[in-house]
Amino acid sequence: MQRINQAIEYRVISRLTRRLMPFLFLPYIVAYLDRINVGFAALRMQQQLGFNDATYGLGMGMFFVGYCCFQVPSNLVLQRVGARWWLGILMVVWGLISSATALVHTAHGFYALRFLLGVAECGFFPGVIFYLRSWFPASSYARTVAWLSTAGPISGVIGSPLSGAILRLHTIGGLAAWQWLFVIEGVPAVVLGFLVPFCLVNRPQDAEWLLPEWRSWLAETLSSEQKSQATMTEKEIWKTLCTARVWLLAAVYLTQSTAGYGIMLWLPKIIRSLAVTNTLVIGVWAAIPFVAAVAAMVLLGKHSDKSGERRWHLALTSFVGAAAVLVSAYSTSVIPTIAILSVAMLAVFSLMGPFWAFSVSAIAGTSAAAGIAVINSVGSLGGLVGPWMIGLVQTHTGGFRGGLLCAAVALSMSGGIALLIRIPPPVG
Repeated sequence: MQRINQAIEYRVISRLTRRLMPFLFLPYIVAYLDRINVGFAALRMQQQLGFNDATYGLGMGMFFVGYCCFQVPSNLVLQRVGARWWLGILMVVWGLISSATALVHTAHGFYALRFLLGVAECGFFPGVIFYLRSWFPASSYARTVAWLSTAGPISGVIGSPLSGAILRLHTIGGLAAWQWLFVIEGVPAVVLGFLVPFCLVNRPQDAEWLLPEWRSWLAETLSSEQKSQATMTEKEIWKTLCTARVWLLAAVYLTQSTAGYGIMLWLPKIIRSLAVTNTLVIGVWAAIPFVAAVAAMVLLGKHSDKSGERRWHLALTSFVGAAAVLVSAYSTSVIPTIAILSVAMLAVFSLMGPFWAFSVSAIAGTSAAAGIAVINSVGSLGGLVGPWMIGLVQTHTGGFRGGLLCAAVALSMSGGIALLIRIPPPVG
């Protein structure tokens, strides 16, 4: 009987992966493109609009203020209307706002559009995380999230050279190269948003592309893993969200994202500070850390699933990343800096699979959607703190060393906090 169940599990997971992941992968790449292109736009936009690094860093970070404030309600709306409609609407809106960034002329306009972009995009990632948990059993969840999360570094591999190449364009149609960067890279979100309702199914029961016995096995497996869902009251959900465990997880994600977004969004200017002036060359150099991250994410996710261990995967990877960032702060030439930052970036990105598997297993029943959104909301503020912190330090010191040292401290804190978290024993 166990062998039969294993055979069914293998076939079901394979079918789910082939049917759902390719499409979810594309919008995730598009979502990350904005986080790549805004860093490259700084190479031209700051000079034309007169923004210093502190101003631009705050503008980059305002995205995450909107992202944080509206994430919980967005995820609750997704539960009510379903992923296929809500995710599609969000993508169309964020694509239009991203393209509209080409029209900004003042710092306040930049802040406002970045904030609105965060509001529009905030429901996508936590919505997809919750959506995948409604389809994939716990035994395959971490590696599934890890595979999906490779879209982040892959977008860096694609977007860095592409952004660098676009910035070499001359003024066309009255728009500067940095303006075309926002226009061009906002269009794919709009196109994919209109396709979402035709490519996704809200729940396994509606999946006609699964055999009846496969649907039955999947429904029973997911139900046994989430059996507290039917009995939890609203009071119990709020009690869960007020536990120290949820906020410790949020703190882990906050410190991770502070370091990760701080490095990622300032990477083009860090490279330029090493006497590299050609934007296409900067784009090629900037793609290398993302290449390194792809393989590491999948391998760490698989190892975490196979061993069933999450905390030490998070902690040790965070400590390795912190050491790499610390060393990079004292590097003064391109090749060593890129090599060391590649280690740092692969550490930051490869944390995603084990982290979300750890988080989901630590939150029970109906609190999962709200809990995931709270963790991601608080954690996403690192996207404000990291870029702003590094930009502020750079403005006052004239270099990136101090900001990188702060990022190393943040990653060290992430690893230490992860070791404090304990998952409660399963119910029943």
